[in-house]
Amino acid sequence: MAEQQDIHGAGPCQQVDDGITRVFALLGKRWTGLIVAVLMPHPAHFVDLRRAIPGISERMLSDRLTELAAAGLVLREVDEGPPLRVIYRLTEAGAALDPAMLELRNWAKVHLPRSWPCAGAARE
Repeated sequence: MAEQQDIHGAGPCQQVDDGITRVFALLGKRWTGLIVAVLMPHPAHFVDLRRAIPGISERMLSDRLTELAAAGLVLREVDEGPPLRVIYRLTEAGAALDPAMLELRNWAKVHLPRSWPCAGAARE
């Protein structure tokens, strides 16, 4: 174990990188990564996001979209209609997450088998 710490330069008291801390503070919240994943290929209306993410409440979806917008990852656009509809799209910064999301998806296919105990937890 000590050799591994020396290889990576991480001692037992090293703190987590600030960038990683900020990323997981935002994207590590339940539902947030799924919302970004749904918006990755194209913009979506609120109701479409709700349908695409089973188990998320309207309130939680609204809260997460507000957080993503405040972080500069999502734009909220109002279509005056009628009927009045709101569409959400990723900003350039949000779309720049695509390679990372693809890597996470590929990692999960290899390292998180479908039998993993929490595989269906997001759908509860």
